Amino acid sequence: MKIRIKFRKYGNLKYIGHLDVQRFFQKAVRRAGIDVVYTTGFSPHQVMSFAAPLGVGLQSNGEYMDLEVYSFTGSQDTVDRLNAAGVEGIEILSAKVLPQEAGNAMASVAAAGYTVCFREGREPAFDWKECLPAFYAKNAIPVRKETKKNIVEMDIKPGIFQMEIIGDAIYMLLDASSSGNIKPAMVMEAFLAEYQDTLKENALCITREDTYTNIGTADEPEFVPLDAIGKECSQQEMTEEESAG
Repeated sequence: MKIRIKFRKYGNLKYIGHLDVQRFFQKAVRRAGIDVVYTTGFSPHQVMSFAAPLGVGLQSNGEYMDLEVYSFTGSQDTVDRLNAAGVEGIEILSAKVLPQEAGNAMASVAAAGYTVCFREGREPAFDWKECLPAFYAKNAIPVRKETKKNIVEMDIKPGIFQMEIIGDAIYMLLDASSSGNIKPAMVMEAFLAEYQDTLKENALCITREDTYTNIGTADEPEFVPLDAIGKECSQQEMTEEESAG
């Protein structure tokens, strides 16, 4: 069966990269005694996949990892085991059993929500709170994106699903699919450029609040967190379901 693990990444561990996070979980799963499935062959490895790699320096309250397991001791027990085997900076929030038809975490990602704020002393020269609504109301937000081969122009407005001011921060819901994948720093650079300003070095504090899948359509999307697909189960419930099956 497949289980979906939700976790947060914070503190100093925001400076470690995705491959280090993957290695951490491989060791944590072994220490926790999770009955994980391994691939066959000369170099077996745990069957796990992550939703969307988080950029170095970003914190997150909504990261996801899918694990394939032979047996399951229950949602809360799995959370407790992994947290006991973990370190400060990564906290397991939930473990849910996925339905058989569920896609893997990476393929399911459609959007991600971010909270963005300016570090003290690195704010724009203009009144950004007054200007942000007009920027978001634009019909198009053209940017120049550098690829490995050349520089292309693209309109990122269709990929900004939501953008609003909350206190001294900006919340934005962005396209995080493989075909879109808009970064919050790109949006902020375009915003400041609109008012003849530039983003200062290390100016932003960015937290990914959650990662979403689309249960609606392309024209009428309905975004829900990735853990909304699964359900929490106790070991007894799993045993009863297996017996009934």
